[in-house]
Amino acid sequence: MKSKATLKQIAKELGVSVSTVSKALNDSPEISEPTKIRVQEYAKLKNYKPNVIGLNLKNRSTRTIGVIIPNILNSFFAKVFTGIEKVADEKGYKVITCISNESLEKEISALEMLSNGTIDGFILSISQEAQKLQQFGHFKSIINEGTPIVMFDRTADEVNCDKVVVDDLDSAINATEHLIKTGCKKIALFSAINNLSVGKLRVAGYKKALENAGINVDEQLMILSETTEDFDSLTSGFLDKNDVDAVFAVDEHASSMAMKMAIKKGMKIPEELSVIGFADGVWSRRMTPSLSTVSQHGPEIGEEAVRMLIEKLESKEENYSHKTTIIKTELRQRESTRKLV
Repeated sequence: MKSKATLKQIAKELGVSVSTVSKALNDSPEISEPTKIRVQEYAKLKNYKPNVIGLNLKNRSTRTIGVIIPNILNSFFAKVFTGIEKVADEKGYKVITCISNESLEKEISALEMLSNGTIDGFILSISQEAQKLQQFGHFKSIINEGTPIVMFDRTADEVNCDKVVVDDLDSAINATEHLIKTGCKKIALFSAINNLSVGKLRVAGYKKALENAGINVDEQLMILSETTEDFDSLTSGFLDKNDVDAVFAVDEHASSMAMKMAIKKGMKIPEELSVIGFADGVWSRRMTPSLSTVSQHGPEIGEEAVRMLIEKLESKEENYSHKTTIIKTELRQRESTRKLV
């Protein structure tokens, strides 16, 4: 059976935009006659057939939002999704979700699959591989084709779109300062996400807090890794080799491993070792002792991202200015840190 072409394929073959192809097929006066004839003849040659969803990318609203998240097992992303779905439902929008599984290839595939008229816009957090390789061209292409994107948590300065982030730098400063105020002087830093933008900001916040307090930054007390496997290898025997009285862990895996290592060594928490993590899943409250954490307010991030996207989708403004919304975090003190006197 002869395969049917898509708008995107026709645009690529003819060296024009998807919008131009769509307008030419709809006989728009915005497109010159030679271009219309060229596009229409090529579409006929390639057996192009319009579908109810994808023909008019600019003027037809599907009232559907595409959501791409890196990891469904991460409690933070799950919480963000609950916020997205809540507000989308209230506003009368449907949600289609894809998981990139931290893969650049899967991220690109999801964007291409949904951007051909299936959805009106995207809400997404960048995959680990895309950030590591600094490859963001696929996002720019989608935006240039007229499909808006709202990024959350993991974002890229190079991509001109709306963004929702938490105050990672200030949050790390506050968490480290809290440890200092409770009497901790030798504070280690654990990170299994040092290839991510958020991970780097949290490390910078940790260093800034130490410098503000007149404490030298000891590189020996910093475990910076890009995978959980490398992290586990690097932290093996860490508490046996280093005299520390606190750990600031910038991600969920590092948080749980810090607690596990201390408990296995028989250290009293928080008397001998205080721990603050950067996550707030259910397990943080259920651990014994419970873990003090920086809460990122995931549902609130998701709610704000949907509002920003729908505002842009329903705006009649031609030149819509992009903005970044910063969601304030909250330090939730539990049993793994000493109480302030």
